Amino acid sequence: MANETMLSMIAESEKFAPPASYVRKSYVQSWDEYLTKYRQSVKDPEGFWSDIADELQWQQRKATVVTGKMPDFAFFPGSTINVCENCVDRYANNPATKNKVAIFFDSENGDSKALTYGQLHREVQKFANVLLSLGLQKGDVVSVYMQNLAETYVVLLACLRLGIVYNTVFAGFSPEALRERIISSEAKAVICTNGSYRRGKILRLKETVDAALEGVNSVQHVVVYRRIPDLDTPMTPGRDYDYEELMKSASPVCAPAALDCNDPGLLIFTSGTSGKPKGIVHAGGGFLLGTYAYTKYQLDLGPEDVYWNTADIGWLTSHIFVLVGGLALGVTTILYEGALDFPHQGQLYAIVEKYGVTKLFSAPTAYRMMMKFGEDVAKQYDLSTLQLLASVGEPFNPQAWHWIRRVVGGGTAVINNTWGQTETGGTPLASIPGAVDMKPGSCGVPFFGHQLQVTDLQGNPVPDGTPGYLVIRNVFPSLARDVFGDRQRYLSSYFSQIPGAYFTGDSAVRDEDGHFWVLGRVDDVINVSGHRISTMEMESSLIQHPAVVEAAVVGQPDPIKGAVPIAFVTLDKSYSPSDALAEALREQIVRDIGTFARPDKVYFVEAMPKTRSGKIIRRMLREMIRDGEVRGDTTGLEDNDILEKLMQDLGSPSK
Repeated sequence: MANETMLSMIAESEKFAPPASYVRKSYVQSWDEYLTKYRQSVKDPEGFWSDIADELQWQQRKATVVTGKMPDFAFFPGSTINVCENCVDRYANNPATKNKVAIFFDSENGDSKALTYGQLHREVQKFANVLLSLGLQKGDVVSVYMQNLAETYVVLLACLRLGIVYNTVFAGFSPEALRERIISSEAKAVICTNGSYRRGKILRLKETVDAALEGVNSVQHVVVYRRIPDLDTPMTPGRDYDYEELMKSASPVCAPAALDCNDPGLLIFTSGTSGKPKGIVHAGGGFLLGTYAYTKYQLDLGPEDVYWNTADIGWLTSHIFVLVGGLALGVTTILYEGALDFPHQGQLYAIVEKYGVTKLFSAPTAYRMMMKFGEDVAKQYDLSTLQLLASVGEPFNPQAWHWIRRVVGGGTAVINNTWGQTETGGTPLASIPGAVDMKPGSCGVPFFGHQLQVTDLQGNPVPDGTPGYLVIRNVFPSLARDVFGDRQRYLSSYFSQIPGAYFTGDSAVRDEDGHFWVLGRVDDVINVSGHRISTMEMESSLIQHPAVVEAAVVGQPDPIKGAVPIAFVTLDKSYSPSDALAEALREQIVRDIGTFARPDKVYFVEAMPKTRSGKIIRRMLREMIRDGEVRGDTTGLEDNDILEKLMQDLGSPSK
């Protein structure tokens, strides 16, 4: 699972203490305070979650905190709570926060707007009445095919207000991918935009919806928000409705529904990188409890913060840390439509400077993009307001970690690299930023009320410094409750491998200081002449080279060896592709892992194919080298123009 070089790097990792100026404003201010609170939380999880519940607004709260155990459990059974009421009403109804900006919206095309909590409250109630007028009710599912817009948040919060289960579908998926999710979730309505801006182009989303709905009978209504007013938009009479027309006649008063804490709240499909996408079901109230706690303690969000999480609304991170967790804390947040490096390489910095962002949350791939563009771009902007930079989604290599902290964070910002999954509904591993020393590349420490272990396949804990399987031993509120329509898949995917534990499918190491290092998926391996090699292990080796900004390794079928590793590398701007450099990278892997892991080819590419959430789509790289083209779905790409350039790059691998 991990080579000796990586294990040595983990053991010798340097620690960086958070600056005293940051610590003074943190909810937890020392390692001893973290340890005391953590130990108490796992000894008495009911007490910890009861304290969290005290900070939220309940309609009816009963004494029981948790019943059952994995995989069948409930938090605050019989108690009623409304997510929307906690995220909107309690700030809109407070004179001190009613006129506070809840959402700043910006777009790559220059459009911008702001919504206060009072304005958001009014819009959400109106759209809730729109949903009721269409005959939708508690427990119904709607598919939401929209980009990052203030209106998207209005739609989702209205669903949460009524107990209508929403499923956000990434606004870039193909008609086939959208259709699969609509059919799998048994959606009764689709809510979409007519189009979106992406890298200076217009994506015609309503046409995708129309194609997806061909032959689908379950969808009774389609509500269309005209994001681009002059875009010719096909509308089907009797089925399609104009968002703004419906809102004109809707009442601005709609009481929040009384919902059991364990009622389904949202449904989100996994990416499907390891099989057919799974519709992960999260309980509304449980999701609120967990995300409120994660967001508060892992981001130290306070009323004075201006907070930007760059995640697309099609990615659960946006729901965890912005829609629910962020708004439940009453912060001012930013939504951005478009590419982070368009219309120029400094676009992300420009947004930070414009709004005085204090907390920035993005993916390591976005941070590596910033590093690739170089210091000169960053120096053009005032980034002095940044206090914390958080990340999730892919491994955050130490080289990029140091660069981001020095160049973007001014050498003082706290870096919080986290680990979580769609299924965990949050990040069970992260630093508590005012209390835990930072280690470049580490995913931090277990969150309060979460018992994580690194074990062997029998479930026995392995010694610190030894790779093993990452498991979670106890239930927590935001843990997924089901796979929609397939209970057996839920049980077999997560609870059949190690009895009494949630099996994450990731490998990890716990170091002697209690920090966890997540190494990658346990099933992401290449079998080379009988040697099982983790692609994550090879990528980690490559990225240690100073020339490498980003690396991806995939297997190519080979008639003799079964498979051979193929490496894709994006270089730092100070290096140029060459056969000598390719050989140096091969030798790096040989030194770290062994001769059997030596890449057969090294491709130098300008950029990787990625989702908007920042994950490298390795499937596309495999298809390119195997078939000479990408045959699968490409509509989830962050940059649709990248494939043609990649094919050109692949025309001349280094020998």
